[in-house]
Amino acid sequence: MSAMARKICMLGDFGVGKTSLVSRYVRNTFSDRYLTTVGVKVDSKEVIRDGRDPLKLVVWDIAGKSALDALNMSYLRGASGLLLVADGTREQTLRTAIDLLLQSRSLLSGAQAVLLVNKLDLVERWEVAPSTLVELRKTLPVIETSALSGDGVDQAFVELARSLDP
Repeated sequence: MSAMARKICMLGDFGVGKTSLVSRYVRNTFSDRYLTTVGVKVDSKEVIRDGRDPLKLVVWDIAGKSALDALNMSYLRGASGLLLVADGTREQTLRTAIDLLLQSRSLLSGAQAVLLVNKLDLVERWEVAPSTLVELRKTLPVIETSALSGDGVDQAFVELARSLDP
């Protein structure tokens, strides 16, 4: 029996690690070469959820932007979930991730969202304050990740998968 599929979109500013997180999750690989995503890149992976049917996550890695234009909005259509990505070493990217969430809500009012604060391997250089994360956790799941080491990456995708229907 094939798994039910759900479309997931990765949103965040330039250089926060969206593509690296997808590579780490889907293929368990990491490259330190920075490659700008042009448009959108689609990958998929099946996730096992406790006591429920497996779910195939079809992950749309959308090019880094600080605001959603018409093209990005069209990429979002039909998405069940959003993975918002911020770079812990650049506080501005956290504001961008929240802005992108608010903008996407106009199109996807029911989509589940998880915020990933990436680059946990550089935590000593983080500009994002722990108190900020405590506040954010009151409104949405926040997971600290490192595409480099893999810390928190599976947990972030599984957390989103668990929140999706059947």
